[in-house]
Amino acid sequence: MLNSPDMQTHGNINFDAIQNIRDLGGYAAADGRRIVPGRLLRGANPGMASAADIAKLKSYRLDVVLDFRTEAEKHAAETAFASSFNWIADPVMVGNLSQETLLPLLKSGSPEQSRQFMLDFYRAFPVRYQSQFRRFLKFAEQNKSMLYHCTAGKDRTGFASALLLSALSVDRTAIIANYLESNRHNAAANAQVLAQVFKAELAPELIAPLLTVEAAYIEAALALIDKEYDGMECYLRQVLDIDVERIRHNYLV
Repeated sequence: MLNSPDMQTHGNINFDAIQNIRDLGGYAAADGRRIVPGRLLRGANPGMASAADIAKLKSYRLDVVLDFRTEAEKHAAETAFASSFNWIADPVMVGNLSQETLLPLLKSGSPEQSRQFMLDFYRAFPVRYQSQFRRFLKFAEQNKSMLYHCTAGKDRTGFASALLLSALSVDRTAIIANYLESNRHNAAANAQVLAQVFKAELAPELIAPLLTVEAAYIEAALALIDKEYDGMECYLRQVLDIDVERIRHNYLV
């Protein structure tokens, strides 16, 4: 098994061709135990992984790689990765992030409208996609070693991480800090996108709220859970029907 995560970097793992892959190992639970390293990985799309990346991921002995992307986000060149892992698709299709939809919004909008788009995006997660996030947490109930991801590893993966870390009784401050790490690990890719946006004569400040994460985004989803479902504990146990004690038994030491 690979080394325990460096808590200062929250378990970031470097790869050749994939980004924002992080190990949840090392985070402290409420009872003083910690998440076992090497069992729970979150990330951006690993489908374009190099041969060396695939070999590194195989060392984790992953039972499942769970993909929250839609079909439109996938690429024909991902076959090498698909043949190497138990790669399961369970799409979370919040809103419409196609270029055709976003370009008119960006051309006529404002940074505040872009942020509102993201806030609405996050508030939909706990309401509209309970089935997908229940299935995700059921893998944790089953004690699976897994990598779960979307395209950039920040929004759908960020909300899934908030649920999983909550189930493991990690405090909310640490959960939000983990969420915000995507900005650092996606910085280079985001800079490339913003450079292209500038060439297309779109104001970078209009698209930046869509490329980055802000505490307000994840807090919007968590606040909805607190208000509509009587808090995270009730949401996990009663709405999603998750055995949090089993998950804690599986991953905490």
